[in-house]
Amino acid sequence: MKRILIVIFVVLSIVCSINAQSVSGSIFEMENNNKIPLIGATIKQYKTTNGVVADDKGQFILELIPNKSNKIIVSFVGYENDTIDLSGSNKTDLTIIMNNQKILGEVVVKGRRKGSSISRTKTRSVVNINENELQKAACCNLSESFENSATVDVSYSDAITGAKQIQMLGLAGIYTQFLTENIPNMRGLAAPWGLGYIPGSWMSSIQVSKGTSSVINGNESMAGQINIELKKSNAGQKFFLNLYGNHMGKVEGNSNVRFNLSDKWTTAILAHVEEMSFKHDNNGDSFIDDPLISQINLFNRYRYINNAFRMQFGFKYLSENRKGGQMVFDADKPHSIENGYGVGVKTNRVEGFLKIAILSKNKDLTNIGLQNQFVIHDQNSFFGLNIYNAKQFSYYGNFMFQSYFISSQNQYTTGISINYDDYNEVLNDSTFGRSELSVGGFFQYTYSNYRNLNIIAGVRLDNNNIYGLLFTPRLHLKYNIDEQNAIRIGAGKGYRSPNLIAENTSLLATSKKIIITETPEIESSWNFGISYTSYIKINARELTVTADYFRTQFINQIVVDRDNDPFIVYMYNLDGISFSNSFQIETSYELFKNLEAKLAFRYNDVKTTISDKLVEKPLMNKFKGLLALSYQTPYKKWQFDLNIQVIGNQRLPNTEFNPPQYQLGDYAPNYALINLQITRYIKNFDIYIGVENLGNYRQTNPIISPEDPFGEYFDSSIIWGPISGIKVFGGIRFTINPEEEE
Repeated sequence: MKRILIVIFVVLSIVCSINAQSVSGSIFEMENNNKIPLIGATIKQYKTTNGVVADDKGQFILELIPNKSNKIIVSFVGYENDTIDLSGSNKTDLTIIMNNQKILGEVVVKGRRKGSSISRTKTRSVVNINENELQKAACCNLSESFENSATVDVSYSDAITGAKQIQMLGLAGIYTQFLTENIPNMRGLAAPWGLGYIPGSWMSSIQVSKGTSSVINGNESMAGQINIELKKSNAGQKFFLNLYGNHMGKVEGNSNVRFNLSDKWTTAILAHVEEMSFKHDNNGDSFIDDPLISQINLFNRYRYINNAFRMQFGFKYLSENRKGGQMVFDADKPHSIENGYGVGVKTNRVEGFLKIAILSKNKDLTNIGLQNQFVIHDQNSFFGLNIYNAKQFSYYGNFMFQSYFISSQNQYTTGISINYDDYNEVLNDSTFGRSELSVGGFFQYTYSNYRNLNIIAGVRLDNNNIYGLLFTPRLHLKYNIDEQNAIRIGAGKGYRSPNLIAENTSLLATSKKIIITETPEIESSWNFGISYTSYIKINARELTVTADYFRTQFINQIVVDRDNDPFIVYMYNLDGISFSNSFQIETSYELFKNLEAKLAFRYNDVKTTISDKLVEKPLMNKFKGLLALSYQTPYKKWQFDLNIQVIGNQRLPNTEFNPPQYQLGDYAPNYALINLQITRYIKNFDIYIGVENLGNYRQTNPIISPEDPFGEYFDSSIIWGPISGIKVFGGIRFTINPEEEE
């Protein structure tokens, strides 16, 4: 009998051990009666060092050590720890709601979510910018969403159109892949203008990652990736209204509203209107400082959920008319020298998307996904006497299957994708047309031991009807040295199809002739990066320090040669070396309660071969310093946000062939920008006022030969600093959250 009891005890112990091998679930905080994933929360097995952190969806899987405690501890800085006894519970689908209140006596202090943070769980180095961060600068559109980012620079493309571009890792924005909810966007004709196509109030978050990205999203990521998450139809604010204006006469209105159509269907309508109708010439060069803009932007999206079937679809429409040029120019009159110099860009853009997900009922972590998007972009424009009209039709399709083998530690995603672009461009008397079809397959393997090691390895092979077979390998590794220190390493190849005229429209606002000396080949490069992050506890608060280095080495690049002829811009394939080295260190810390501080410095070394000489790439700053301070009073009545940027010198295109009065120096000077915003919170209302460019710093003479815009030396494309100087703005936001409805 005794032996039988021993056997039964051993069997039961083995069974219990097997059943306690792992626990999984999701961790949330409550905000406005909505569950928000608590990214980076720590889950540890009680009285062990065995633990994991929650991913960007708040999800986790913890492999339990046998014969140890059957309890787990859930913790996050600023939140009460939660101890969960797993005895007798379902360990496969836990839902944990963290309490963001700490009680001391009768004083209740609510935790404040960071506006931006480095993901603790992502294998790649990813910075999450949430809605709190976006509202620190009134955030009229995507171009104004990176004021507190040391990674992303935003600058004007020229002095007339108001178009803006980003720079990452010392490279132009065309080398950064833009995604809207993980679907590639803002390509081709939209590249010069796309930063103005996404209103700030539409965005719920932005994820910025450096270097090459996942092979799932294509092969275009060379310097980095920016993914924009828009407000959803099934979560967040029920109604939102933002009214904005500045002292220059620009006004904007944004409204978001969502509805529950049934228990399975939800919809949201997002609207944006923008108007700038006042001419200003504060620098006295006879050209208006900010273009006149009229924009209407609408987005209607739907979501359907039924058990394991999920579907989203929506439609966007944008109509924009922007005008710039001399104060005397009249857009309603025929374009002629007598009417003055003018620029006009009329754009109509239609987008549609469909996303489907089917979750397996029989196997965890297994699903099928389908992404579809079409874009119709129609642009009619003129730059002085240059006429540029273009149309683009694009389709993107991506079919994915995700699962695992052996265990959840070994996950994979495979699938096929289609990318089709049809361009029709007319520049004066020349016509350009191109139909490009790329069909590819990909496989990505993800390994995680749920403790300290994550690996993502992926390959894809695309067959492009113009450029042939394109092989894209990529590898990313993350190793947690301990709970406070992590190192990330990444390497991969990237490709990009050039669109020479569309991506260089700023050159049309010059007197220079554009000559394409040879058939452009696809651009390609290798990117290597290493990043180190440390989380240091000081006075019960966490200091985050991140240092990284990235190098981009081009195999082929389209060289835009502006140095060797005063009257011609040559475009040709790289013959020589072209590279970018970027080093950055960034720290963030809560100096005292509710005062957040961010300090960062970045250095760029960017060179390319131009006419057989390895030289610094023009209009690329050598360094950037950033200080961002944000203070919120108790009970969130007031918020004060201060941003100081120091922009380093940058080489200017060669102007030595110009007459002395039209010559520029070799380098632009260093300069500083100061932005300030004050926000008052009153129940459902936020009232904000602020100042951009508080020091009123402006680039001297942004236009060469403005008195003779039709002459041979006219050039408005050498822009390295602000054009319009100080701007005072203000606005009001009104919000209705779900719990406030009757």
